[in-house]
Amino acid sequence: MNLSTQKMVEQTIESIVQITNPYGSGSGFVIDGLIITNSHVVSGLKEVLISTKSLAKTIGTVVYDDPAFDLAFIRSPVPIKPTHALLLATSPIQDGDGVIAIGHPYGLNYSTTEGIISKSSRLQGEVEYIQFDAAINPGNSGGPLLNETAEVIGVNTFIIQNSNNLGFALPFYTLKEAMDQFYALNQENIIRCVSCKNLIFEEGIQNDYCPKCGTKLEVAKRRREGYKPSGTVALVEKILVTLGINVTLSRRSQRSWRFESGVTRFDINYYDNGIIIADSALCRIPQENIEALYDYLLHENANLEHLQFSINENTIYLSFIVVDSSLEEAYGTAALRKLYHNAPLYQKDLLERFKALEPKFDEFE
Repeated sequence: MNLSTQKMVEQTIESIVQITNPYGSGSGFVIDGLIITNSHVVSGLKEVLISTKSLAKTIGTVVYDDPAFDLAFIRSPVPIKPTHALLLATSPIQDGDGVIAIGHPYGLNYSTTEGIISKSSRLQGEVEYIQFDAAINPGNSGGPLLNETAEVIGVNTFIIQNSNNLGFALPFYTLKEAMDQFYALNQENIIRCVSCKNLIFEEGIQNDYCPKCGTKLEVAKRRREGYKPSGTVALVEKILVTLGINVTLSRRSQRSWRFESGVTRFDINYYDNGIIIADSALCRIPQENIEALYDYLLHENANLEHLQFSINENTIYLSFIVVDSSLEEAYGTAALRKLYHNAPLYQKDLLERFKALEPKFDEFE
């Protein structure tokens, strides 16, 4: 029985995973407790951030990395048990079949698009893909391509740039074969060689070369080296560690961090022009008491050290702004400690005393 798009989204959304690492973000989905995504989404790292509608952002472990078929499997430290588990398709697919793609394009969570299979088997290099016309964008990679009964028929993998909805998904039978091979080994930390296609135990790799055919395994090198920030980025993260903030969980990209203290959210962004802005969106301006609120903010600004209040559209921010060349560890630590300590107090004061409105955030951001 074919399901409506709305019903399909309701049944599958608990299985859709958002995946983030310092190099970018993408999508994934849960099959039999394993998170499926693309190899390029995990960027050769052993650890990535994962989250779902029911699972707060946490660190997932990449247990299988397969650049040959652009696949990766991730283990969650907390079992993800959707009410309606996703299943792989078992029937052949045909040109013209209806499809639905779900993912997080450009960070726009749980976006859904519809289309049809344009070509059920399209060879790209040595790999066979499903070509379809449902619109997908950067961030959709790794998400599921579903048929009209909500079965997974593919893993959304890539698009042709500057084209009109030319999307490609790795077919379900290729995914199933990879999963069967992975489970048969009964071990984790597995890499597939891009040349001989053998599955290699990571611990058996020496000098990043495939022990079977001698090919250089770039993914083994990236997994061994991991992510290593440098310069100003490393200094920002050192300060965050000093403040007791989990840097791995707070990273949104190589130059962006987000963390919380209770209900108060903090963002740090390091821009290309050398400016670093750490701020907290405290509240929105109410329709009453505006003059008294402005007087309060001006008075506090005159007495604040390191920090300042600002208003963008109707949102009030408490911010620390510094040029990278002026950021020193002691100075930055003192300023960010003040921001981290004072923002929740100011937020409470503004909400209660001036009846300001709570800030608006994307529910799943």
